[in-house]
Amino acid sequence: VVLTVDPARRLAQSMGLTELDNTPRPVAGVKGEGRLHAMMLDMKRTFDEIIEAHADPERARQILTNPFYQSLSSSFSGTQEYMAMEKLGQLRRSGDWDLIIVDTPPSRSALDFLDAPERLGRFLDGRLIRLLMAPAKAGGRSAFKLLNAGFGIVAGALTKLLGAQVLKDLQTFVSALDAVFGGFRARAEQTYKLLQAPGTAFVVVAAPERDAMREASYFVERLAEERMPLAGLVVNRVHRAPPPEVRA
Repeated sequence: VVLTVDPARRLAQSMGLTELDNTPRPVAGVKGEGRLHAMMLDMKRTFDEIIEAHADPERARQILTNPFYQSLSSSFSGTQEYMAMEKLGQLRRSGDWDLIIVDTPPSRSALDFLDAPERLGRFLDGRLIRLLMAPAKAGGRSAFKLLNAGFGIVAGALTKLLGAQVLKDLQTFVSALDAVFGGFRARAEQTYKLLQAPGTAFVVVAAPERDAMREASYFVERLAEERMPLAGLVVNRVHRAPPPEVRA
């Protein structure tokens, strides 16, 4: 199965498919034994699948209808890379595929893919997230009384800034994060280790242009730092030079 995490439609076009989505679709015309499937990451749908799989129906409904979740799942910086890591892990755990190929965007975004588990951890461990989780961890609404004056001042300031309903929506969402996404972080870290494991290989593709080759070189160095196996470099769009006797 080929999973593209690049929103461009080049993979579908190159395989003669009219469309790709979050479900593997068979590719016709493959010669020899075996089958080939292709799919394109649907960031929002993958996020929803995580919620539905790791929360009871009522909590899932609360999360899916929460305005902060709806914003995060469609536009939060880095969500595309988090979901790519999650979908790769899902494909690997299913045991249905002999080979999984991940087609990433150009190298700058590919580095975001490699950084996704660490960035997710920083987000979930951030001070504001811990502050907003405190009432839920201490036992719900009444927990506000148990918190120190420092939180009361912050909560008051946030209420003035955001409004009481917005703050309540935000706290509901963050408490759901605590319940649902602890496992997500662990899975992302497991998938990251999979990228370093024997049997995994990276192929770096670059055009024969100075900037593209510089980016490819940087990416190769990053793979070496992360102990991720490099299988080779493909220099794309290279043509044989004409015979020397042919004039311009």
